Amino acid sequence: MSASGLQVNYAHAIGFNSVAAAVIFATLYVPLFHWFILQSFKHPTYVHIVLSLFCAIRITAFVIRSLLASASSAGENLGLLIGDEILFGVGFFGLLYSAYTLVLDRELLNDSPPPRNPIIALTRNRRIFRLALVLAVALGSAGTSMSQSSSSSTAHTGKTLHVISTVMFLVLTILQALQTLHLARSELSGTSQYRKDNESFGMRYGVYILLLVAALLLVREAFSMATVNDLLKQTNEHFWYPLLAVPEIIAVALYATPGLVPPRSDLPK
Repeated sequence: MSASGLQVNYAHAIGFNSVAAAVIFATLYVPLFHWFILQSFKHPTYVHIVLSLFCAIRITAFVIRSLLASASSAGENLGLLIGDEILFGVGFFGLLYSAYTLVLDRELLNDSPPPRNPIIALTRNRRIFRLALVLAVALGSAGTSMSQSSSSSTAHTGKTLHVISTVMFLVLTILQALQTLHLARSELSGTSQYRKDNESFGMRYGVYILLLVAALLLVREAFSMATVNDLLKQTNEHFWYPLLAVPEIIAVALYATPGLVPPRSDLPK
């Protein structure tokens, strides 16, 4: 409560104003959620299951965001605002790891040669990449929560953790993009027998789709990194929606391309 006795609307103070935009994005994610849930039962794969969870998280986060942006008292609830920010950070794990998984799975199907770059070769270790992602999520969640503390030292530590998390996500996104470029060079320089035998659109043109997904994720993380020390610019809806929300939902829609996600039965044991 402020000195005048009036409640502070934290959401409006940092730029949460558009209820319509939040409702539209929540609505757009609903059919995508149903699609990936259906695929999770028909063709259960890690990618389908994780993207179902991602869509559910985004629907929840945008519903909360619509409440925060409304004229109701929800915007005065700092805990709700922090929870919404954490949900948006946690969800990116599934989006990035799905792209990473698809690239490695296509390399297995196409019998692509191992990369010569030792850094890229190291990041092909799924456990290491997944562990790094989990650490980035944990640091980001802790940082978001601590940065709102009334204690200046705790808030400073929270901001530091948030910066570290953002840097880690950016580095992992760049590494995933490099993995995708390696796959593209491998596929486009030769003819994959698996692709020749597979008539699905997603398998034949999947490398182009994955390159586009990698570019969208880079745009998202570049924006997060560029505004990491400027909360008002990062939450400004004129920037946040086109540079973070839009790239995410386009990427998710691209994941729904028929045949892009290979069945588990086709992958080498």
